[in-house]
Amino acid sequence: MANRAGTVALPSDLIDVSALLDAYYDRKPDLSDPAQRVAFGTSGHRGSSLKGAFNEAHIAAITQAIVEYRAGQNITGPLFLAKDTHALSDPAQNTALEVLAANGVTTLIDARDGYTPTPALSHAILTWNRSGKNAETADGIVVTPSHNPPADGGFKYNPPNGGPADTDATGWIANRANELLGEDNRGVKRIPIEQARTADVVGTHDFLANYVDDLPQVLDLDAIRNSGLRIGADPLGGASVDYWGAIGERHGLNLTVVNPTVDPQWAFMTLDWDEKIRMDCSSPYAMASLIEKAGDYDIATGNDADADRHGIVCAGPDGTRALMNPNHYLAVAIDYLFRHRDGWPATSAIGKTLVSSSIIDKVAASTGRKLIEVPVGFKWFVSGLLDGGIAFGGEESAGASFLTRDGQPWSTDKDGILLCLLASEITAVTGKTPAVRYGELTAEFGDPVYARIDAAADRDQKAKLGKLSPEQVTADSLAGDPITAKLTEAPGNGAAIGGLKVTTDKAWFAARPSGTEDVYKIYAESFVGADHLTEVQAEAKKLVDSVIS
Repeated sequence: MANRAGTVALPSDLIDVSALLDAYYDRKPDLSDPAQRVAFGTSGHRGSSLKGAFNEAHIAAITQAIVEYRAGQNITGPLFLAKDTHALSDPAQNTALEVLAANGVTTLIDARDGYTPTPALSHAILTWNRSGKNAETADGIVVTPSHNPPADGGFKYNPPNGGPADTDATGWIANRANELLGEDNRGVKRIPIEQARTADVVGTHDFLANYVDDLPQVLDLDAIRNSGLRIGADPLGGASVDYWGAIGERHGLNLTVVNPTVDPQWAFMTLDWDEKIRMDCSSPYAMASLIEKAGDYDIATGNDADADRHGIVCAGPDGTRALMNPNHYLAVAIDYLFRHRDGWPATSAIGKTLVSSSIIDKVAASTGRKLIEVPVGFKWFVSGLLDGGIAFGGEESAGASFLTRDGQPWSTDKDGILLCLLASEITAVTGKTPAVRYGELTAEFGDPVYARIDAAADRDQKAKLGKLSPEQVTADSLAGDPITAKLTEAPGNGAAIGGLKVTTDKAWFAARPSGTEDVYKIYAESFVGADHLTEVQAEAKKLVDSVIS
């Protein structure tokens, strides 16, 4: 932990917004540098204009590529276009709108010209496509780098299934965008923003009203309202800022928007573990201000900049208020939902990523539901949430979504607002906070210790890790226990995990290469204790290094 982690940002920590915006328009990407080419990760193309990774040329090319992709897929309905509160999001949305309008794509932007959370965009796409009134299918773009620092921008495509695009789609879009960039964007159609905003093909959609009004379909808001729970919701300067106030007013909840400030510098934020401003609602350092105020509320919650992640602060068994570990909250959410949603299909499964806690496996078994373990990335849950095969999908990085109360799709992208409100429903219905309930689960199933660390690896070593086969791992024990599985494919769907997972009866680790840094990530968990976890981590690093060196 850095010395200033958890303390309020200083002026020297803040970005120069003018320089950031100037770079967006003035800097041209150097395509000989891989870091300045279009590349879609698990959540779209991300980068900073100051580093030549997120500039006007990128967004114009990506948008033109999306236009061509959707034409090839015969997607002829409206494209919903949303943005978060990052400084680069507004100019990027304008660039996208210029290209979409020039190409004659019907585009719907926010009716209030405000900010739109990712889950509200996903919900809008699904609502349009399942209404039965529309012959043409809709898709969407959300301009967000999620919880990334203020200097970053992000651009994500959501196809008609409402969730993050799969690698087939993003691979095609990225390749085409780089082709266009290589031709100095001569193949991009574009009109000035003033002309685009008044174009016949550009309209509006009330994302906020439609999302807020539909919430009783997915949550027991009557129970929350009747309980009188004091709820504190902190948007962390993100796109959910107007949504929380509207939720409280529309549904009569005892809800306070803890900090309604929107500031492209995020000067009010407390610094994350590495002394960077990062709107990570799963980090106790980024959430330090809310944790300090948590005594004023029965449930306090936070969201990241596009509200696809959740952070839950509540009292535990000893009465102390703290930020819940995302894995712990997922286990509680699954335990509660599968015992309180009679309208869900009896065959619907539970989805988790393979780096999520194994206590979820134990909770899933206790509910009698099938557990589907998939690689990292929410995209793996999309089809299941869409057809009801998965009723709840969650990942260790504080992202999840679940079906409506009658078993229909709600959002096929992560919904941080939904999971935050669920914490209040759990407390209202059971009389126990999620943290108290987690204590009961550990008494029943064991108390796991979980952590993630990084280990150095160059590009070649990361490539080797991403292509490992189980046969390359010759070890037969881990931290003194027999290895029960060596996985390079996810057991839930057979998809490559881009790394390795090794399990025993008492612990597991997973190693995956970083997409942005010269490291690989080691996720590990032990049901024995902290010392055992340290032993697992050390042996995991030794094992992986021996294979990729």
